Amino acid sequence: MLEIDGSQKSGSGTILRLSVALAAILQKPLHLFNIREKRAQPGLRPQHLEAVLTAAKLCHASVRGATLGSRELWFTPSEIEGGEVQAEIGTAGSIPMLLLTVLPICTCARKPVRLHVVKGGTDVRNAPTINYLKHVLLSVLAHMGLKATLTIQRYGYYPKGMGEVILKVEPCPRLNPIRLEDFGSLRYLKGVSVCTFLADRRVAERQAVTANERIKSAGLNAEVEVVNDTSNPVQKGSSLVLWAESDTRALLGGDAIGELGKPSEKVGREAADNLLKELESNATVDSHLADMVVPYVALAQGNSVYFSRLMTDHLDTNIWLAEQILGVKFHVAKVGNLYRIETMKS
Repeated sequence: MLEIDGSQKSGSGTILRLSVALAAILQKPLHLFNIREKRAQPGLRPQHLEAVLTAAKLCHASVRGATLGSRELWFTPSEIEGGEVQAEIGTAGSIPMLLLTVLPICTCARKPVRLHVVKGGTDVRNAPTINYLKHVLLSVLAHMGLKATLTIQRYGYYPKGMGEVILKVEPCPRLNPIRLEDFGSLRYLKGVSVCTFLADRRVAERQAVTANERIKSAGLNAEVEVVNDTSNPVQKGSSLVLWAESDTRALLGGDAIGELGKPSEKVGREAADNLLKELESNATVDSHLADMVVPYVALAQGNSVYFSRLMTDHLDTNIWLAEQILGVKFHVAKVGNLYRIETMKS
């Protein structure tokens, strides 16, 4: 049985997400305790609980301790079947965070997965936006051989949520490694600026214009799609994601969300600044993508390497977990102002 102490390293939800995903892939029983011990509200929150239950559906796992607030969990998986799966968060809890839990499991399914997630948040605090997952994470995983599509049926924001997405994943028995040792030359810079029932205030347009102005001040140009969304009549909101890809397939993203009292111009500047910080560093993945790809490079056939601007708590934690559970070794070294992350497989 895998014994994982959730108070180690970051003491956050990333330990829960990755432990459950890797246990399902290995078909090994998992005992997780001290769940989210270092967070203000320890234990399972609604999005964490639904992530566990959705993972259980994918691999026919038996689960004990899967209740709100629980700090201890037993997860005993069997074969990853795939097929049609439903998930419902019921709050504005992050849909992208749920997807980060189950996507690695889907790659190992016996048949294609169609996951329908309802009543959650697509664009909320302390989580990647749904368009970041769609345009940044899934693009990198496509280079690794994973075929997955993400369709946004309804955007959802704090506090009511009510977002809805469909994730489709083809089984991927062999993941290719990534070798991102040099950023190279910028090929393009794109983005998506979304607002829901805020077209009368030109929110999506103002976000995009401000982001473009900031990017142009750095000598670059961006092609930003403006989306005046009407999918969610019960919750207004907005978000902006920008991403840049180079001729070496390096991919960097930066996003921001709108909030009550936060001007659209601030959202635009925030997203642009987040991306520009990554571009100026010459990293080959952005500092959030760096931790998200850890399970995939750990599972890939062959050694991967990439450069991150930061060594975040989540990156450090995910590397530690992958080493603990999968037995794969990572080598991390500071090279100039960047961190070089490499898998070391025999």
